[in-house]
Amino acid sequence: MSAAERFLRYVKIDTQSDPNSMTTPSTMKQKDLARVLVEELHEIGISNAFMAESGNVYAVIEANCEGKDAIGFIAHMDTAPDCSGKNVNPRIVENYQGDTIILNKEKNIVMDPEMFPCLNHYIGEDLIVTDGTTLLGADDKAGVAEIMAMAEILMKQPEIQHGRICIAFTCDEEVGRGTDAFEMKYFDCEYAYTVDGGDIEAIDYENFNAASADVWVHGQSIHPGSAKGKMVNALLVAYEFHQCLPVFDNPICTDGYDGFNHMTDLNGKTEEAHMQYIIRNHDEKKFEKQKQDFIHAKDFINQKYGYEAIELEIKDQYANMRQLIEKDMRCVERAKQAMKNLNMNSKSHAIRGGTDGAMLTYKGLNTPNLGTGGENCHGKYEFASIQKMNQMVKLLVEIVQI
Repeated sequence: MSAAERFLRYVKIDTQSDPNSMTTPSTMKQKDLARVLVEELHEIGISNAFMAESGNVYAVIEANCEGKDAIGFIAHMDTAPDCSGKNVNPRIVENYQGDTIILNKEKNIVMDPEMFPCLNHYIGEDLIVTDGTTLLGADDKAGVAEIMAMAEILMKQPEIQHGRICIAFTCDEEVGRGTDAFEMKYFDCEYAYTVDGGDIEAIDYENFNAASADVWVHGQSIHPGSAKGKMVNALLVAYEFHQCLPVFDNPICTDGYDGFNHMTDLNGKTEEAHMQYIIRNHDEKKFEKQKQDFIHAKDFINQKYGYEAIELEIKDQYANMRQLIEKDMRCVERAKQAMKNLNMNSKSHAIRGGTDGAMLTYKGLNTPNLGTGGENCHGKYEFASIQKMNQMVKLLVEIVQI
């Protein structure tokens, strides 16, 4: 079964994770896909595949020769909370020619290359798109499908020589908990790769330092008819707090190595309000400065109102894996050589996000990221190229042989 065929099956299974859930996994429906993957792994001959209580799937293809490093491949099963992953209805746009793609005629939802110039890189290819009402799930079911397709090829073609290959499919990557329940004892290899993201010629081993910030605003609710000099409206104080942060440290003003503060949630009433932020920067010193900006904003507001109107909690989430991977570049050099063998042009980006690989690297397993051929993740404009997915499977097979 091709990667695209598998992918079209997987996206039909709703695996959206939930940042507000305290369970593991955050949504039990992620296990629906996990069970399917275990069954398929058994069908292709990998009998040791299993689903852990956490919902993570683990499998091993034992070495069939000597002298090759033990390596691993990881993709996450969950889809982002940003957009619905229920009732995904994909379709294939064959031989795309650079025109505007009508995703949903009834709702007038279109994908225009003027708005999404990345489409121009896929002229002549077959694109899997949404119906304009849900995300697609290429992030990261495309990666899951590609690893599964690779595994099937290796099991059907034992003449392909390789070392020990560990496979893992994880839950809750989209809510920052992808490695919380990752059990290294089931993933015994020297280094690994996450297969997640877009450009299939990218070997990315540099990511944001990341933190989250929760801001609770404690107001003082008084009847508006007698509020003069008494009321403290928590919603307005929340706006004041946000305005204390640097205005250009905003995702819409940043790219490349620029960091940002991104408010992901704001809710409340006059008495109480709550804001959630993510804080990102590749540079450690600038990252620390951004966190201090939050502390200074809290102190300023509290001094202004004369009581603890702002309560702040900042939590570090993950760190830039570059400083560790550069000490042992075998994983990067191996992927580069595989791309060279396939006449692909390798490159590296500074990832403007994070992956399971960043956290695994800090647990002692160097894990850079490879692409999948998916674009416009986390929304209704998401798509994936069948040709790029097929090429990615070839790359994975090439990597295991080096």
